[in-house]
Amino acid sequence: MKSLVTYKPFTLGEVWGDFDRMIDRIFSDTPIWEARIPAVDVREEKDRYVLEAELPGLTEKDIEVKVEDNLLTISSKKDEKREEKRNGYLIRERRSSAFQRSFVLPTDVDKENITAQFKNGILTLDMKKLASAQPKSIPVREG
Repeated sequence: MKSLVTYKPFTLGEVWGDFDRMIDRIFSDTPIWEARIPAVDVREEKDRYVLEAELPGLTEKDIEVKVEDNLLTISSKKDEKREEKRNGYLIRERRSSAFQRSFVLPTDVDKENITAQFKNGILTLDMKKLASAQPKSIPVREG
């Protein structure tokens, strides 16, 4: 009979074990999230694509943007300089971090004319469309 549920009242030892694990997580040197992947918005306009990535805590020197074949890659590696070990800290969550995020570019992107701007923690990539990909009106004549 598999629907029978056995009851195990928790012991005081199990409660203290859970409490110890919680305290260890709060006061450990390990950050809450080991890898942070930036949030990204991509929109299409008539003549271009615009990608905006949230990169708080970085500077333009920390960010690398590459295009290889049809792949756009945004990456960063930031090293926090820490000389002291504990030195009175109860929590140390700031440390070295790195990320890499790649996107397949649409075929109509002019890869030679992508521009990047970084302001207030937002990386904005302006990716113009190829001239041949722009819609063209063809006049219709009589006759």
